[in-house]
Amino acid sequence: MNIKMVFSKIIFGLLLVFFLSACTPVTPIALVPLPTSTETNPEESVPVAEWITVYFSDPDSPSASTYRGGADDELVAAIDAARFSVDAALYDLNLWSIRDALIDAHERGVSVRLVTESDYLDEDEIQDVVDAGIPTIDDQRESLMHNKFIVIDNYETWTGSMNMTVNGAYKNNNNLLRIASPRLAENYLAEFEEMFSSQLFGDYIAARTPHPSLEVNGTRIETYFSPDDHTADRIIELIQNARESIYFMAFSFTSDPIADAMIGRANTGVDVAGVMETRQYHSNTGGEFDTLTEAGIDVHLDGNPNNLHHKVIIIDSEIVITGSYNFSRSAEERNDENTLIIHNPEVAAQYLAEFERVYAIANK
Repeated sequence: MNIKMVFSKIIFGLLLVFFLSACTPVTPIALVPLPTSTETNPEESVPVAEWITVYFSDPDSPSASTYRGGADDELVAAIDAARFSVDAALYDLNLWSIRDALIDAHERGVSVRLVTESDYLDEDEIQDVVDAGIPTIDDQRESLMHNKFIVIDNYETWTGSMNMTVNGAYKNNNNLLRIASPRLAENYLAEFEEMFSSQLFGDYIAARTPHPSLEVNGTRIETYFSPDDHTADRIIELIQNARESIYFMAFSFTSDPIADAMIGRANTGVDVAGVMETRQYHSNTGGEFDTLTEAGIDVHLDGNPNNLHHKVIIIDSEIVITGSYNFSRSAEERNDENTLIIHNPEVAAQYLAEFERVYAIANK
């Protein structure tokens, strides 16, 4: 083989390697260092705090009146670290910190998209996002797009009861979760695409969650989207299987079947206690407070002069039910909602501590 032929083969090989490399898809990786999930390595054990973080608003904090230093700061840091995409489904947005972070991400070339509730489309901060050129879709229907979730780089999901508002972060009692899991992110992105790309809301969609039940580092996580996933059925099943305790914090609680399930377990000796939002008690029709009280359940109205906005049930100190889903017919049948069921004692312990704090200042 002469030198010219050898040289030609070398050049051809280099060109082939370059071509194949250019055609290999790039997998989005969050800029914030995150652990490798046992979704790919079941033998690995990662501390809970490294893949899931729970934040609670603190209306009693001395700094709450400054509207600085809350859970939104952590979310802003995550958005600031985004490299590829930020997809947000937000019922409302008037926190300038989140608005600025979304706009900054958009301006540095990150793909940013927003789905919001039509009732709040005229909010100044949402209009700032629209004016910045961020693609925005509203639900254009009477029922609510009530989700509060953000997916970053197809990897990190932020969700919970906290609206991205001043009240949500600094005046009301709320929880916000950050979970690092590509498969959980895939669940939320599938829901986001239904709303953003297909403009399907409420009961116009069918159940199509890719991973309804998944495991992250040994923790089982169930994902439910309303109204297509029959969320109440699963909540009732878990309540009926409770062995020792059921504690709840509820902004709106009008579901007869869920209340009946709690009363049924209390009648077998399971410890049931809860705190409910005072304003909702006085304004709602069909609320369950009186029903639960008359059944002997240890339930109280909250002591926050603003709102107890949690939608949380803690079962047997092991299972946490949380998300945007109020325990109501609207959440079950009409609104776009998301619910997570997390089977993890460490996570449950954090929610129990919040329950004890809320319970301690409730009206008794």
